[in-house]
Amino acid sequence: MSSATPTTHELTLSRIIDAPRDKVWRCWTEPELLMRWYCPRPWRVTHAELDVRPGGRSYVLMEGPNGEQAPNPGVYLEVIPGRKLVMTDAFDEAWQPSGKAFMVAEITLEDAAEGRTQYRAVARHWSAEDRQMHEQMGFHDGWAAAAQQLEDLARTI
Repeated sequence: MSSATPTTHELTLSRIIDAPRDKVWRCWTEPELLMRWYCPRPWRVTHAELDVRPGGRSYVLMEGPNGEQAPNPGVYLEVIPGRKLVMTDAFDEAWQPSGKAFMVAEITLEDAAEGRTQYRAVARHWSAEDRQMHEQMGFHDGWAAAAQQLEDLARTI
């Protein structure tokens, strides 16, 4: 049995998004929309493939302002349309181990008052060291900036 606790292995972002849940969902599940908000600027997504179903492949290529590339392959573990996405980088397509699992991401969406969405993103790491590294990489600022970009886009579609 694991002794992992949320405080040692998880990072969480929770906020109200000023846009309806169905639009936030579309921003997470439609490649052309995801490319417009997914990583904090000046980084950008230059390619996205999303097969949004349990076992479906996800591939997002992020590029930095100096030509850096950050490929993000993964697999969807759970999909509850309009409400929940769970994905991991532990596998590439067809359940092939990725080599070095970093995290499982869980995104939940709930209706909030007046056409808003309660948005929660949890990054669950395999080790406390990976969690700490993700936090030092800028999880809080980066995921908050991306969530603001998500909100800005969801309000316009």
